[in-house]
Amino acid sequence: METEIQKDKSWLSIGVLIVLYCVGILGISINIFPGFIYLTPINLLVSTFIILAFHQEWSRDFILFVIVTYLLGFSIEYFGVNTGIIFGVYTYGDVLGPKVGDTPLMIGVNWLMLSYCSGITVNHLLGDKNFIFKSILGASILVLLDFFIEPVAIKYNFWTWEAVSVPLKNYIAWFVIAFTIQLFFNLVAGNSKNKVAIALLLLQFGFFGLLCLLL
Repeated sequence: METEIQKDKSWLSIGVLIVLYCVGILGISINIFPGFIYLTPINLLVSTFIILAFHQEWSRDFILFVIVTYLLGFSIEYFGVNTGIIFGVYTYGDVLGPKVGDTPLMIGVNWLMLSYCSGITVNHLLGDKNFIFKSILGASILVLLDFFIEPVAIKYNFWTWEAVSVPLKNYIAWFVIAFTIQLFFNLVAGNSKNKVAIALLLLQFGFFGLLCLLL
């Protein structure tokens, strides 16, 4: 159970995230200063730190989830970008920061952040329902979010596709990978609650949704 102090801190953190993402929308859409978009890695790190700071049950299994999800997300992207087999043929730009093997180190953080937020949101929606169904819903939420992410990412050079449009296999791969991560999440944190993570997921939809409208 949250104490009153924890509730106050969580609402304060949600307020910080709202300001952060509103500034992000304005900064990207009107180009406040050259290179504003390159602050994206800082945004990812701050957002991830905030939501994990409000996770209430730091078991050994949950720490393993954090580590494995980061490594899995990065490794799959590394293999995908260097082979074109998983998602299709694509190339990362410089927006997400330093790379290893043409793959941004931050992309694993992105997989961790979004997977955690989706899993937590499904926990709030479905409680103790069947973990397979919860994993399907969690993966579906992430695929839906990717529909909004792709146009923005392409426009602002997060990454580019060789194909004219985003390949269907990209969304299929997103679902399969997200479903696998959601299964792991539900096994180790299937009862976890964190309203800050829900707020961040909604902000992600709002952020990319509004930027899509402004393209």
